[in-house]
Amino acid sequence: MGKKLLILGSGAQGSTVAQRMDEEPNVDTIICADYDDKAVNELVGELKKGVGAHVNAKDLDSIIKVAEGVDLIVNALPLEFHPNVLDAALAVKSHYQDFAATDALHEDWIECFNILFNEYGPKFEAIGRTAIIGTGSAPGLICVATRAAVRELDKCDTIINMVYEGVEAKRFLPFWWSPITALTDMAEEGYAVEDGKIVRTPAFEMSIVRDFDYTGLGPMLMGEHAHDEPVQYWFHLDKYFKGAKNCYFKYGGAGWEFSKPLYRAGLLSHEKEDVKGVMVSPFDVVFKHIPPAPKYHDEVREIIDEGLVTDSGCMVIECYGEKDGEKVKVEAHVFAPGLVDSFERSGLTAEMYLTGQGGALFTKMFVNDKYDNPGLISSDSITEAQVDYYLDEAAKLDITLETKVFPWDGSVNW
Repeated sequence: MGKKLLILGSGAQGSTVAQRMDEEPNVDTIICADYDDKAVNELVGELKKGVGAHVNAKDLDSIIKVAEGVDLIVNALPLEFHPNVLDAALAVKSHYQDFAATDALHEDWIECFNILFNEYGPKFEAIGRTAIIGTGSAPGLICVATRAAVRELDKCDTIINMVYEGVEAKRFLPFWWSPITALTDMAEEGYAVEDGKIVRTPAFEMSIVRDFDYTGLGPMLMGEHAHDEPVQYWFHLDKYFKGAKNCYFKYGGAGWEFSKPLYRAGLLSHEKEDVKGVMVSPFDVVFKHIPPAPKYHDEVREIIDEGLVTDSGCMVIECYGEKDGEKVKVEAHVFAPGLVDSFERSGLTAEMYLTGQGGALFTKMFVNDKYDNPGLISSDSITEAQVDYYLDEAAKLDITLETKVFPWDGSVNW
C-alpha cells in the first residue's frame, strides 16, 4: 500500500515537493493544505494524486484534523507554526520533515536546537517515527555535501560552507526566496563555531573572496550570515565531522550586497523610532518596498524574457584537515541548473529548483523507507548510506557534487 503524505504550505517549497512526490509510485495520496485556498487549488490542479484541504496552522486541532492517517507531514510553513506542526505529527504518530528550524521554538537558536534534539527527539523515538529538520538546499543539500566532503579526511579542523546567489534580474528583485526571512536573517549576527564553541559573529563581516572560473562572476565577496549550518554541526562535531573545531557559513550575492548598506544604516532594525512625529519601524518601511519572490509560472517567464544580468552562482564546501598524516584541503562544489535551465526543465526558478528538489529528496527517502533511525535528526546527521542514496538521487536531477583534494599549508585562505 502506498504512502499518504500531508504537505503543509503551498508556496515554492511545498509545491515542489508535492510535484515530485506525485511522480513516486510508492505514494497514493498527497494532501495539500494551506490557509490560502487559491494556492491549494492551483497546486492540486497540477497533480494526479493531490487532494486539497484548508488548514489554520495557528490551530493545532485544525492541523491534526487534516493529518489523521498520514505517514508523513512535510512542513513548508513559516517558522511561527512549527510548534503546532511538530505536536500534530506526534499526535497522529506520523513522520515529520521541515526546511529550517532556527528560532521556531525559542528565540535563541542554540536553545531551539536543544529543545528539538533533547525534548522532541525522545518523543518521536518513543512512537517509532523519524523527524528530520533543515532539509532545503541550505540547510539540507549543503549539509549532505559537507558530510561527503568530510569523508575525504581522517581528521577535520575547519569547515566553511559558502553560498553565492548570483542570479540577478534586470528588474528590481533583490531576493528569489522569502524577503521577510531574507531580511530578518540579514539583520542578525551570524553563528560560527570557533575552537569548538558557538560564537556570534558580526553580520556581513569576516569576509572571504573566492574566484571559481565556472561561475563567470569573477571574484565573489562573501561574509558572515545567520544560518543554521554551524549550529547544527556544533551538535555533531565528533560524531559526524571528525572533531572539527571551526565551522563557518559565508553568504554573498545580489541580495546580500543590497542588504549590507541597509544594515549599516540601521534600516533593518525593528525598533520603532520617531520620524516627523510618527513612530515607525525602519524594517517595516524597507520591507514594504521589497517585491515578493517570484512564484508563478507566467511571472518567472516574464522576468526571463526581460533579461537577466547574471545567471550563475555557487555552493561550495571547504574542509581543512589531515589525510594519511598529511595536511589537506577538500573542496566540494555542488553543481545544479541555473535559472533559465531550471525553468525550462520544470517551470521553477533556480532557488525553487534547488531548495524544493533538495527537500523532495529527503521526502523521497521517507517514501522509499530509507530512514531506519527513529527520533529527531538534522540534515547533517543522516547515516552514511543515506548520504549515498541522497547524492545518487540528486545526480538524476543534475544536482551533482565534484570533490577535489589539495595539499594544505596549515593556513585558512581568508
